[in-house]
Amino acid sequence: MPMPQISIIGCGWLGLPLATALLSKGFSVNGSTTSVNKLTILENSGIKPFLVAVSSEGIQGNLNGFLNDSEILIIDIPPKLKGDTNENFVAKIQNLVLEIEKHSIKKVLFISSTSVYTDTENIPVITEEDIPNPDTESGRQLFESENLLLNNPKFSSTILRFGGLIGEDRHPVKFLSGRENIENPNGPINLIHQKDCIGVILKIIEKDSWNTVFNAVAPIHPIRKEYYNKKASSLGLPLAGFNEEKASVGKIIDSSNIIQIMPEFIESHKNL
Repeated sequence: MPMPQISIIGCGWLGLPLATALLSKGFSVNGSTTSVNKLTILENSGIKPFLVAVSSEGIQGNLNGFLNDSEILIIDIPPKLKGDTNENFVAKIQNLVLEIEKHSIKKVLFISSTSVYTDTENIPVITEEDIPNPDTESGRQLFESENLLLNNPKFSSTILRFGGLIGEDRHPVKFLSGRENIENPNGPINLIHQKDCIGVILKIIEKDSWNTVFNAVAPIHPIRKEYYNKKASSLGLPLAGFNEEKASVGKIIDSSNIIQIMPEFIESHKNL
């Protein structure tokens, strides 16, 4: 029996290596990008490339070709809600949902974030049973978008809430190193490595784990000042200075549900 075709909207930092991992498992993959220059990179990787741009006003590009004959759609387009950029992310997802309904997509995997949960002084342990209470615009729009997908009866959806994303070329310590007066010194970390993100997604597809919500962060939570300065030391970077005057806020994200379908995920802390 042939493997189902998968479409990934957003072949960026996570989407591109995810697509190549899926190809190695025997899936055929359609990948979208908003950059003409990246089409060749996708094609050379074995991904069928499409130039697609989703906005709150509509969708540009060959979306029909991108979605045609795919059974699974992975949405990996984070909100652009920092600095001067303040898009209507919910409207983007609404426009995408209208098109999904017209095609062969049966299952949708939406890459969300643990930012849908608020940081508080009591540092709660958060499971998927906890009702999100976002206090940022990005978190609010992500949570609303999650519900748009989960409540649609025309396809099955799984929501994957990742913590802070790190990788070989991406680590927050490089931004924090040498800085002073950094807040939340005693807040716990909730990070996940790129390769673990990919492993989790592959397992969800393998186990057919749809119509559910997963939190996914490495299952260790040292406090920020200890973790980041230990990491800075190991990389030969200047230490960061933390502000101890204000009470720290944070949360501990529980990933037990992922561990149930993927016991090896408990080893993911070794990638931090």
